[in-house]
Amino acid sequence: MKVLLIGVGGVGEAIAALAQPRAWLHQMVLADYRLDRVRQVQKKLGSRKRFPAEAVDASDRAAIIALARKYNVDLIMNAVDPVFNEAIFDAAFVAGKHYMDMAMTLSTPHPKLPYEKTGVKLGDYQFERAKEWEKKGLLALVGMGVEPGMADVFARYAADNLFDAIDEIGVRDGANLVVRGYTFAPTFSIWTTIEECLNPPVIWEKERGWYTTAPFSEPEVFDFPEGIGPVECVNVEHEEVLLAPRYLDCKRVTFKYGLGDEFIGVLKTLHMLGLDNKKKIRVKGVEVAPRDVVAACLPDPATLGDKMAGKTCAGTYVTGAKNGKRRAVYLYQVADNKACMRRIGSQAVVAQTAFNPIIAMELLDAGIWQGQGVQGPEAFDAVPFMKKMRGYGFPYGIEERMPPPAL
Repeated sequence: MKVLLIGVGGVGEAIAALAQPRAWLHQMVLADYRLDRVRQVQKKLGSRKRFPAEAVDASDRAAIIALARKYNVDLIMNAVDPVFNEAIFDAAFVAGKHYMDMAMTLSTPHPKLPYEKTGVKLGDYQFERAKEWEKKGLLALVGMGVEPGMADVFARYAADNLFDAIDEIGVRDGANLVVRGYTFAPTFSIWTTIEECLNPPVIWEKERGWYTTAPFSEPEVFDFPEGIGPVECVNVEHEEVLLAPRYLDCKRVTFKYGLGDEFIGVLKTLHMLGLDNKKKIRVKGVEVAPRDVVAACLPDPATLGDKMAGKTCAGTYVTGAKNGKRRAVYLYQVADNKACMRRIGSQAVVAQTAFNPIIAMELLDAGIWQGQGVQGPEAFDAVPFMKKMRGYGFPYGIEERMPPPAL
């Protein structure tokens, strides 16, 4: 397989590092607007021919098309903030290349009832173009990171193998990570974090469809495995809620994230001051987006690995029935920061995100996963993916939990 990787930040670097020893990878073009950053990663990988370096603006469709054709790639891998998704997604279609991302096209809240009704939903732009991709014989695999991505694979596995009937698919994410030397240092893109945490969270119910609620709503304490323990989780806007109901029969889908009171307080302050705004404003003759200023003031998550300690857990909590009995199962993956730094030189959060598209690429290259149109991870058999997780250094776990009452 030949891949054009757009974005060589923390996750992009981890994708390249995980792909480097794989025999199925013929070439991965490293492309980013920061050519110095690309050269730095290329040097670590040790092969200019297998990992050529290119400068590219992720908003420039023509430039992306030109690169895809120059290297005759099979797949364009989107590893940048989702604000660029439409440009990269469209470029892949015009260039006639398969496409993969880890977060879908952005939402727009309902203009009058943002905390009750959906407006433009995550991924609407992409799914509206599904038939065009199918007619062209191309696959756009959307939401193929850890959450969304691995969490959706777990949901498909549960539906196929663990349940006869599903009440709720609830993605639950929590960690005990600490970052030494910083008062506030997000371990993932602050641009994306602001987007998903301050937008109205989406919930899906079979009788109601998709609807929204207020940010940080419906707090619950979830007990995470492997020593992380209980963490309060709240509703956050996330792609799994938009993906799972398209493929799986269930009564409810939710996503809750363990943010913590301090983190939520910072996000609320940013919102109150208008610093979460992604639209450019004029400041002393210069146009700049406040959210970009916030991101520039904070440390790059890719540089925090040696200052971090602890574990992060991503997983899918499924409730329902099997053989006439109530059942609740948590399928999860725990990444330890120390182990991730030792193995691939990337901190736990970005490493845990990066291994999933690499497994998906391998399955596509082998023809084990096949498809056309715009598809989420639930469209494919989960078993081959989960079998490969341990070999990539990210084994999964399955825990039986005390089942709640039926919905």
